[in-house]
Amino acid sequence: MNAAGIFRNAEGQEEIMRLYTQALDHWPVPCATHEVATRQGATFVIESGPASGPVLVLVHGACSNALSWMGDVARYAGRFRVLAVDVPGEAGRSAPRRPSHQGPAFADWLGDVLEGLGVISVSLLGISKGGFISLKFATAYPERVEKLVLLTPAGIAPVRPSFLLRAIPLSLLGGWGRARINKVTFGRDEVDPGAVVFMDVIMRNFRPEVAKPYLFTDEELRRLTMPVLLAVGMDDALLDAPKMVARTRAVLPAAHIRELPGRGHVLVGMADMIAPFLEGAAAAA
Repeated sequence: MNAAGIFRNAEGQEEIMRLYTQALDHWPVPCATHEVATRQGATFVIESGPASGPVLVLVHGACSNALSWMGDVARYAGRFRVLAVDVPGEAGRSAPRRPSHQGPAFADWLGDVLEGLGVISVSLLGISKGGFISLKFATAYPERVEKLVLLTPAGIAPVRPSFLLRAIPLSLLGGWGRARINKVTFGRDEVDPGAVVFMDVIMRNFRPEVAKPYLFTDEELRRLTMPVLLAVGMDDALLDAPKMVARTRAVLPAAHIRELPGRGHVLVGMADMIAPFLEGAAAAA
């Protein structure tokens, strides 16, 4: 059912779900799937790795789903119990409800997911909107987060107005415009052709969320007592990367910051850089 109108029509929703099923059949490591009840509705989770391992939660960005981690999950699943979640209201298998960005809804939702899976403490890895959600949980429950990895997260620096001025008219230009938006978002990064096809199907059939941006206060960010790794593409067309780096350095001087020249907003293929940071946390736990 398309009750919340997040898909343009039922046929488009079915096309996205069909490609989702096909892609999940090629998940690169053995996995189990769960549907967890939360106050935002059912949440779909893909679980990989050893059941007794430390827990790593992967939180994808907007207009995406848990399948966006397919290229990296094998690296993490060798050591961690990996939980890749479909964010509600996005282009995955979770409920179509869209939590408010302004209050505790996202932190409460992720807490519900962890409770449903019997998990107490976690490491979090989030990209873009997923980084924002990870920040919501980590600032609300810092005692439950072992390590926090943020890839170009929303919520620390403002959106560039120039991106919106480019993206809105491009979205009206059909397939060519969608390809240009992807190019602007990914920058010079090479993207798997199959992923490009899936992203185009999502952009044709999914209604992106239009939400009031939320910037965390300095007081909120200072609640991040766990080790933090921030990776920022310095050619990010969506978020102001220099401001993100400068603010993080000022508010969280102990944070590990990776400035990535020539990289855009969507940072792919980062597992070899991130895994040693996370595995250090596992070794110390």
